[in-house]
Amino acid sequence: MHFNLAGQLIGALLLQTASALPVWARFGSRSLSARDGSYSEILKPKVFIVSLFTPEAAAWWHIPDFNILAQNISIPGLSPRFPEAHCTANGEICQVVTGEGEINAAATIQALVHYTGFNLAETYFLSAGIAGVNPNVATIGSVTYARFAIQVAQQYEFDIRDIGENFTTGYIPYGTKKPAPAEYPQNFYGTEVFELNVALRDRAVKLSSKAHLNDSDIAIAYRAKYTQKAAKSAPFVIGCDVATSDNFYSGNILANAANNFTLLMTNGTGVYCSTAQEDNASLESFMRAAKTKKVDYSRIMVMRTAANFDRPHPGESAYQHLFYANSGGFLPSVANIYLAGIEVVNDIIKNWDSVYAKGIHPTNYVGDIFGTLGGKPDFGPYPFFGEA
Repeated sequence: MHFNLAGQLIGALLLQTASALPVWARFGSRSLSARDGSYSEILKPKVFIVSLFTPEAAAWWHIPDFNILAQNISIPGLSPRFPEAHCTANGEICQVVTGEGEINAAATIQALVHYTGFNLAETYFLSAGIAGVNPNVATIGSVTYARFAIQVAQQYEFDIRDIGENFTTGYIPYGTKKPAPAEYPQNFYGTEVFELNVALRDRAVKLSSKAHLNDSDIAIAYRAKYTQKAAKSAPFVIGCDVATSDNFYSGNILANAANNFTLLMTNGTGVYCSTAQEDNASLESFMRAAKTKKVDYSRIMVMRTAANFDRPHPGESAYQHLFYANSGGFLPSVANIYLAGIEVVNDIIKNWDSVYAKGIHPTNYVGDIFGTLGGKPDFGPYPFFGEA
């Protein structure tokens, strides 16, 4: 689908489904003047929405009384396709579009966090995009919030036809000689897994569960071809984890390999659920910014809405599934970015002084495998870092 047409359709859909927003969302409460891409007043957003490409971004652009395009701020280092950040007139809610893929995401977030026109030290980040989904866990149109983001392609890779008859996958963790979950990687880069604030994640799940999620007749019919209970259900909101890979993979063999690597890297805690391209790259850039107190890592949420399944239904090949199946999930998944996400955005603004300004204290470890931000990781090779 052409992105411009998709944006128009999404806009029409959201105009029908969005409810009225509170007064704070109406632009005009504060006007800031731009001079050569910089602002005379530093913006201190309460919420920053991170979109990955045009349809996801446009989900926030067509809503009555919600003008996130009131301020359009050119920032050096953003994607050539998406060179501006967008903010409401009062500066409380902003959006950036990274561009697709890990490199674009990392470069954009790095440029954003170092832009001197923003103070992001207390900002909540809602990274919100569409994804594939594991039919054992959720269904098309569902909304997922991650505790873990796992870089599932960060392994040795063989074409499965070359590796030998004793292997069920061509992926083998670095420094080992067997596929996951046999042995934890003996060599790792530190970007393979990130853990986010579960208390914040769970609050987001509860808030988004209030939303009336969008669906389609085509999606309902397509779900019926799957045997899994979760796949057959109507869209719902769930806390489960995201697999990151620049490879747009599809099929049972690769999905099972990603599931096994997720379990391995999280020491059996992670739930392989949604499949995406950008999240680990964005989170590494946020990690480096958090190390210098430019952002608060415990204020990051990763939301993915399911546009399609990560594997075919019985009787369908992986090739047919990826290129010819019409899941009916694209428009509902894009619509649900806003419908679920706005519940979180509204809550942050409404309850800023009483809940969010002081932060939602994590009850779990938050960070990477190196303990970059302090604390002891609850995942990694045994003994874990810091243990005798």
